Amino acid sequence: MRQIKQSNKLQDVRYDVRGPILVEAERLEAEGHRILKLNIGNTAPFGFDAPDAVLQDMIHNLPQSQGYSDSRGIYSARTAVAQYYQSHGLTDTHVEDVFIGNGVSELISMVLQAFVDDGNEILIPAPDYPLWTGAVSLAGGTPVHYRCDESNDWNPDLADIESKITEHTHALVIINPNNPTGAVYSEETVKGLVDIARRHDLVVMVDEIYEKILFGDAEHHHAATFAGDDVLCLTFSGLSKAYRVCGYRAGWLMISGPKNAAADFLEGLTLLANMRMCANVPGQHAIQTALGGYQSVGELIGPGGRFFEQATTASRLLNKIPGVSCVEPRGALYCFPRLDPEVYPIEDDQQFVIDLLRAEKILVTHGTGFNWFEPDHFRLVTLPDVEVLTEAIDRIGNYLSTIRA
Repeated sequence: MRQIKQSNKLQDVRYDVRGPILVEAERLEAEGHRILKLNIGNTAPFGFDAPDAVLQDMIHNLPQSQGYSDSRGIYSARTAVAQYYQSHGLTDTHVEDVFIGNGVSELISMVLQAFVDDGNEILIPAPDYPLWTGAVSLAGGTPVHYRCDESNDWNPDLADIESKITEHTHALVIINPNNPTGAVYSEETVKGLVDIARRHDLVVMVDEIYEKILFGDAEHHHAATFAGDDVLCLTFSGLSKAYRVCGYRAGWLMISGPKNAAADFLEGLTLLANMRMCANVPGQHAIQTALGGYQSVGELIGPGGRFFEQATTASRLLNKIPGVSCVEPRGALYCFPRLDPEVYPIEDDQQFVIDLLRAEKILVTHGTGFNWFEPDHFRLVTLPDVEVLTEAIDRIGNYLSTIRA
């Protein structure tokens, strides 16, 4: 019998957050080991529950959720999203500008399938959330990674972006707040990114799923507010993180800017939305309640709140380890520490995290899994409570001491 092989389209696609490191973790679990999984920003396993009002509203609407909805999403959810952006100054946003999806992930894939032709180049930050790179490759495009500057709080290097634009460049991806670095981009940076798109006639695709998870004086700036009516801006967000409902798969896409010029693209996007019938209907019913109600994430992101205390504790403890430096996250749910190559001469960072896993039973993700250029970083999820996180980082420090020795 002939060997059944994977499609060639997958040749350049990686998703190392759930890749070989997770396979090794599952093998160790099968042997009876308890693994602390700090590789995925999944809130529920760490004791974060959805707000009661969101849960109750979804349950209330279950009897009306048995059939397909409009392929773009139920009207109440799309209206709530449109009104949310109107309240943030985007007054030209209407219900017709909103698509609901099975999380942001599905919408990213749909948009890129509708937008990208073979050979189109899409600018993506490094480090990135690897779905973006993989989805561009699957759509036939070429991901081109621009560098974010660790010495500048991980803000994108605008000059590096300009240097990588060619006649084949069609879009600029922004991830703000950033996964995996925890950076929240300054107003100057966001304006600069949009200005680059304007000068080079690029579409802006902005992933803002962590927009409500901000620490200290960090302020989030919607790229769409600077795009005006001459830059097409595709804004992705959803409920998964701020409302602790990752499994509801309730995400959205908001389209702003010169929509008339994008009519053909939007027709293609609508075609793809129709082909998948609709997004998960029960999860859609959570959107109106979440966006129109009490913002309970505020209790988590201020001093004393778990998101805040865990993020600040993690970065502080990581910075105490010799040869490790970590820019304090200003948002999101992660740290992205650097291992000084002079202290830790690591050549294969995936092997490093596998060795750490075997030694300390802690699962993190290697930096090159986020398309970082050098094998000198790893990503740590900051969702465990402070006590567990402290023990985990102590164990990471213990393992690193064996490398130093």
